[in-house]
Amino acid sequence: MRGLLLAVFLPFLLGACAGSGPWATDEAVQAARYRAPGPSTITLFTMINNRSNEGAHSALMVNGSQRVIFNPAGTFHHPRSPQRADVHYGITEPMLDFFIDYHARETYRVVRQDIVVTPEQAELALARIETYGAVPNALCTTSIGRILRDVPGFETMPSSPFPKRAMRGFDRTPGVEVRRYFDTSPDDRSDLVVDSPEARKGIVIEYGPEPR
Repeated sequence: MRGLLLAVFLPFLLGACAGSGPWATDEAVQAARYRAPGPSTITLFTMINNRSNEGAHSALMVNGSQRVIFNPAGTFHHPRSPQRADVHYGITEPMLDFFIDYHARETYRVVRQDIVVTPEQAELALARIETYGAVPNALCTTSIGRILRDVPGFETMPSSPFPKRAMRGFDRTPGVEVRRYFDTSPDDRSDLVVDSPEARKGIVIEYGPEPR
């Protein structure tokens, strides 16, 4: 039955679950290096279809010695965020805003789950992200589950192709903080790869878990 469900739902996964990415130089990655203030954190992003209410895509952000986003098989890019396969570097606050607003649109909402971790947990997650390699189509959520299961404290994370199952597994982690982002902007988010404040207006944030 699960195989049948997978066959039915995989074609509907968000277009962000497609392709790999370029390979930035060492110099570009080092120049973009950024760490957000505060404690080390691991963040799961889940993109949910507003029409079907089904999960569509997953991404993982880690703030350790630096902050990166692992966007497996994703289409997001920005000229000031060097990319190696599915890893995006230089995730400053404006770049994080770009990433969220790129995915939040009239047809999709974004659920963000943050959890404070130890520096050791964050560095292990970073290492796993950087060595995982490019992710094939439709396996974005599966790859994140595999990465997290290698990090102490996340061993019970499901290794599943279904984004909402991973989201609910992450929600069971003690201390998780949840935010949900809504935007009425059209599906074409190519305007966000420019530095226009107008392109980033319209986001509405709600706090609390995604309703079941």
